[in-house]
Amino acid sequence: MKKFFTILCLTFIATAAFYSSSNAQNYKNAIGGRFGAANGVTFKTSVGADKMLDIIANFRSTHDYNYFRLTGLYEIYNPIADAPGLGWYYGFGGSLGSVKYKPTSSSDLYLSVDGVLGLDYKFKDAPINLSLDWKPALELAPDTGFDASGLGLSIRFTF
Repeated sequence: MKKFFTILCLTFIATAAFYSSSNAQNYKNAIGGRFGAANGVTFKTSVGADKMLDIIANFRSTHDYNYFRLTGLYEIYNPIADAPGLGWYYGFGGSLGSVKYKPTSSSDLYLSVDGVLGLDYKFKDAPINLSLDWKPALELAPDTGFDASGLGLSIRFTF
C-alpha cells in the first residue's frame, strides 16, 4: 500500500510541477520537510498568480497505530503590507492514506477533508521558504471526528 501512495505522490508532484506558473510568493516550486504532529515531505507549486498546490506525504507513529497519508491542499496567498517576503494563506483539500493498528496488525483506509491557515516567508537572498500553519481535518474514515492537532512548520528549498 505504501508503494502505491509513493508512486501516486511522485506522479502528482511531477504533473503539478509541469503545469506550474509564477506566484505572489516569489518562488515557483518548493520542496522540503514538514514537522509537527506528523512529519513528512512537502512540495508546493504555483497554479496561478496567488494560488499554490501543496502536496504533503507524512507519517505518524504512536503506541497504538502507524499511518501514512497523502494530502493535497489548494492554497490562496495574500501578501502582508510592509513585510517583504511574508504572506498569509488559507485553503482546503483532502487526505487519503492507510492506518495500521499495532496490537491487531489490522489496517484501514484513512480519508479526511482538510483546511489550512498559515504564514509563509521567502528569504530574499536565499532559496529558503518557511511556513507555519494549522491544518485541521474532518476525518471521514476509519472513524469520523475532528482533528485540530495539525500545527506544522515546513522548511523548503525553493526553485
